[in-house]
Amino acid sequence: MATASVRIVRIYLREGEHLLSKLLKFLHEEEKVAGVTVLRGIAGFSTDGKIHTASLVDLSLDLPLIVEFYDRPDRIEAVMDKLTHRLVLAHVVSWDATVHVSP
Repeated sequence: MATASVRIVRIYLREGEHLLSKLLKFLHEEEKVAGVTVLRGIAGFSTDGKIHTASLVDLSLDLPLIVEFYDRPDRIEAVMDKLTHRLVLAHVVSWDATVHVSP
């Protein structure tokens, strides 16, 4: 099995920020990164200290979202340069990883 070096980026959002569709369009249509996954949390909080949670009585959902994507490290660097000029993203983390690819 072959391996390749990649960089993974994880962006933390909230549904109420309404950034998901813009972010996905940018990553998919404009930058064509290797892979993207969006996760929807059931609870979370950030530096503002306000807990965002799903409950039956809460009809206006503002749940946490995680957008995670990967590509070659040089591609990710270029993507992040463009992305940070387009959108205000408060919580972004990244790390290097190895992808295992089948022949």
